[in-house]
Amino acid sequence: MENNSDNNSDKQTVSFSALDTLVGYKIRRAQLNYFNHFQATFAENGVSPGQFGVLSIVAENPGLTQTAVAQALGNDRSAMVAVVDRFEKDGLIERRPVENDRRSYALYLTDAGTDYYASLYAKAREHEARFDAIMTAEEKKWLLDILQRLADVS
Repeated sequence: MENNSDNNSDKQTVSFSALDTLVGYKIRRAQLNYFNHFQATFAENGVSPGQFGVLSIVAENPGLTQTAVAQALGNDRSAMVAVVDRFEKDGLIERRPVENDRRSYALYLTDAGTDYYASLYAKAREHEARFDAIMTAEEKKWLLDILQRLADVS
């Protein structure tokens, strides 16, 4: 792998020897590549991967509490408040009181939120297709399985 300086004529070869043997390093590099492409794809929408995750969970699980959504995504509960506030202000999510717990609110997409999520999901599939192109369907299934097992290690 090469490291290019500002003038492109000064190319240096960099050895990643130890780093190339570390799974965590490779996962982080891949995650950065995915994240950077996601940001470029969704720049006009101003939606981060985390915000897309919130919309996805709420879309697929209407009526979950903010706490349940935060737990599902592995997010801090307090960080959820700002995201939900933004989406509520934008008319995409609505909070409804939970029947048995007056301190909690269930989250639902509005009609506008459902339409917005559908458009974002289509963009997410286009984004994902860029990376799907470098592996077979079987390789992707294997990779998702491995990543899930790594995510589940406690």
